[in-house]
Amino acid sequence: MVEKLNPQLSADGEMAVPDVEIITSGGLRIPAHSHILASASPVLEGMIERPQKHRSSQGNIPVPGVPCDAVSVFIQFLYSSKCSEEQMEKYGIHLLALSHVYLVPQLKQRCTRELAGRLTTENVLDVLQLARLCDAPDLYLKCMKMLSCNFKAVEQTEGWKFLQNHDPWLELEILQFIDEAEMRKKRTRRNREEQKMYLQLSEAMECLEHICTEGCTSVGPYDIDPSKNKGPCSKFSTCRGLQLLIKHFAACKKRVNGGCLRCKRMWQLFQLHSSICDKPEECRVPLCRQFKLKVQQNKRGDDARWRLLVRKVISAKTISSLSLPKRKREERPRIAQMKIYLEYMDTCPK
Repeated sequence: MVEKLNPQLSADGEMAVPDVEIITSGGLRIPAHSHILASASPVLEGMIERPQKHRSSQGNIPVPGVPCDAVSVFIQFLYSSKCSEEQMEKYGIHLLALSHVYLVPQLKQRCTRELAGRLTTENVLDVLQLARLCDAPDLYLKCMKMLSCNFKAVEQTEGWKFLQNHDPWLELEILQFIDEAEMRKKRTRRNREEQKMYLQLSEAMECLEHICTEGCTSVGPYDIDPSKNKGPCSKFSTCRGLQLLIKHFAACKKRVNGGCLRCKRMWQLFQLHSSICDKPEECRVPLCRQFKLKVQQNKRGDDARWRLLVRKVISAKTISSLSLPKRKREERPRIAQMKIYLEYMDTCPK
């Protein structure tokens, strides 16, 4: 590696004389060593090996279309693999073009990184066009995301007006990306809202089991006395509302004719619990076994939409349990075991 980066030394230890010249579009001549250029760039290597095709004369390599100082920084990088922040800020766009044309991947990665960190509403369109030409997908995506987030500001720039007049295909490409980004945001928002609803239903199923098995506040199984604590339930935020819904369901007279919306909602919760419950013989939630028998008698079973709802609620419950810290997941079965032990101790003769 050292031999490739340092100029060749002659037999007496002196630095080898440059054998080629880089000629810029401004007429600047930069002396260089052909073996270093060839080791750093396969394109320059090919130009050196076929001088009659790519050089204007023997020993000259033209590098047109780029400022002279940018070419000097590029040659410096080929020798040392180093480039200062100031040079990158000033000539980053030109260096990206040179690194792509002459196949210098290390410089190209550096330019891509630096340009992505210096994007503004004024230069994002120029960098985007260069990223397309130089096959820099990471930089291209970064530019597109910035355009999507700051499109109103970019739309007011002279660069956007020039783009509309001279490159309608790129304009269409940008607008399509922005439209797809908005659709992804809406889809993500909708999925989050649906997931929130499934989590609420999952919590309602746990709360329903809690009320029908343990009892809470003033609602519970017939063989368990109502809780002496009349305050709000500390386990579930939905417990109070579900208790009121159960009380209404028990006393409502309209539900016989199917005319009460609140009773229909409670009926659906009972049915959803039955679809999820895997221990109907031991379950103390009302109508659980009846719904199970009804599904077994009905050969077609539940419709596809209902089965999908059940799967989504079960999935939400699983994700919710996995998102809990490990300590809390371990504490849940321990608490359940302790409750069983205390209930057993209460029944033992003293």
